[in-house]
Amino acid sequence: MMVAKKSINFIAVLVLALFSISSYGDDAQHKPGNKVDTAEEINEYIAHHLKDSHDFHFYTHNESGTHYSFPLPVIVWTSNGLKTFMSSEFHHDDAGKVIVDKDDTKLVKLHSKIYELESGASTINFDEDHHATNAHKVLDFSITKSVFGMLLTGILMLLGFGALARGYKKGKTIPKGFSRVLEPLVIYVRDEIAKPNIGEKKYRKFMGFLLTVFFFIWILNLLGLTPLGFNVTGQIAVTACLALFTVVIYMFSGTKDFWAHTLWMPGVPYILRPILAVIELVGFVIIKPFSLLIRLFANITAGHFVVMSLIALTITLKASFGPVVSTGMSLALSLFIMVIEILVAFLQAFIFTMLSSLFIGMAVEEHDDHH
Repeated sequence: MMVAKKSINFIAVLVLALFSISSYGDDAQHKPGNKVDTAEEINEYIAHHLKDSHDFHFYTHNESGTHYSFPLPVIVWTSNGLKTFMSSEFHHDDAGKVIVDKDDTKLVKLHSKIYELESGASTINFDEDHHATNAHKVLDFSITKSVFGMLLTGILMLLGFGALARGYKKGKTIPKGFSRVLEPLVIYVRDEIAKPNIGEKKYRKFMGFLLTVFFFIWILNLLGLTPLGFNVTGQIAVTACLALFTVVIYMFSGTKDFWAHTLWMPGVPYILRPILAVIELVGFVIIKPFSLLIRLFANITAGHFVVMSLIALTITLKASFGPVVSTGMSLALSLFIMVIEILVAFLQAFIFTMLSSLFIGMAVEEHDDHH
């Protein structure tokens, strides 16, 4: 019980710290009355929301132009070595206008990417396609919004499963606190996903990975439905890394029997075996991981896009139906989609884990000889 209280206190302190910083505001680069009220501005705003960013932006006061947000650490490797500072030094600029000078290293932020200006340059120049001509990208190790979300999810998982594990070590047959929520889900992943797809004899070896993937994706998906604006599983780099882990595991866990059937399939004419081997390898190395990463990325991104588009109905339909009707329609449809998104958050975690266990099961399965 004490562990659960400490975990809750830790999370509470973290949340309070989060929102205590959120009062940060800067109106240096923004004009009053800059409202998002046209279709083009709405599309641009949604596209910006779907991308990763170097700070959390909650809202902008239309009268003063002040942004209410909190910055995150910028950690970049430049031609002059490692440079660190807070993203607030960019003053919310994303057009390359604000220059941050760190020990004669001039840095700008353009389209959520950080560039280093060439020696002697005082402003960033562009070509006809709006590409920087006198600046280059730096190696960015910053704690961005997505990285912060993954770290937060990792902490929540360590706290939750740590408490569950300590309860089992103490011989408690009935979990207490939040562990009562985790235990049925762990059993579900074991009995409904791991065992049927991998088998009774080999499933335990992969349970750690499957549980980690399931809860990592599920919690990140749920965080994406909060006003914090996380879209971690909507970043293709994140889903690609998750799929890559699955590929590495089933490729290196494949039995000799699996590789024999893949590279020299028995029971078919010898002339067809090289062709089938190429098809099987392409399937396991490219097609299967691609289906994993693109399914999760596309569904989560589409969900965020739909929710924000429905919220924007308040603005786009205001002229036709008035503020009351347009707001009511937007609220009703948004709530309906949000309920569906809660289901999708679990469903996408389940599908990714299910397919991963299925691919692993295919690699570790013992085949019967067909000679």
